Amino acid sequence: MFHNKKVVVVMPAYNAEATLLQTHGEVLEQDYVDLIIVVDDDSKDGTINLARGLPKTKLFIHESNLGYGGNQKTCYRQALLEGGDIIIMVHPDYQYTPKLIPAFVSMIGNGLYHVVLGSRILGGQALKGAMPLYKYISNRVLTFAENLLTGAKLSEYHTGYRAFSRDLLEEVPFERNSNEFIFDNQIIAQILWLGYTVAEVSCPTKYFPQASSINFSRSLKYGFGCLATALTYRLAKMHLIRPRLFEGREG
Repeated sequence: MFHNKKVVVVMPAYNAEATLLQTHGEVLEQDYVDLIIVVDDDSKDGTINLARGLPKTKLFIHESNLGYGGNQKTCYRQALLEGGDIIIMVHPDYQYTPKLIPAFVSMIGNGLYHVVLGSRILGGQALKGAMPLYKYISNRVLTFAENLLTGAKLSEYHTGYRAFSRDLLEEVPFERNSNEFIFDNQIIAQILWLGYTVAEVSCPTKYFPQASSINFSRSLKYGFGCLATALTYRLAKMHLIRPRLFEGREG
């Protein structure tokens, strides 16, 4: 707990057998974590067996693969049902360090922000952490275009390390979003639409064979999806369209 707020860490898992225990163990070492929720998205390895019986952990299993976005929907839905006041997503592939959890908790728990992103770009950590050059360039180009269209000033939109307040997750219509990787981008656009300020913290990251990654074709699809989301946001702000993605209060 932090200031009587329950801290829940959610871990969307898919074939995470090689890194789950290491990530989970480091999450447990951090202050304030009350509960860890692991959602397995029909893994084909031993992820489920490893997750069963882990301390401070509840395991939820998808009987069929729902996709990365579908996994996150279950994560956030269950975190809210468990009474989470501060919900932090940590990928179980150990690409992002759980050691930043106390910083995220403090920023949200003290009422400074409702959403915090762990940025691989701030501080120049991405290439030092062996991010492939083509991913780095794609990240920078997409982020520039998205900032231009949304009016935000984020260092990146594509990190998987995120923390949210309960109030924000109860307001953001994340259930409308895609079940695919573009979910990450859509929820940020929705958060900006509602008028929330997005905070960022410099986050070291690691790229290694066991860390999850999407292939080139899916990366290309994701990139075009990001641009489409940002363009939809701009057209909606200009009152030229009324997309379901942004129905509701405009900040």
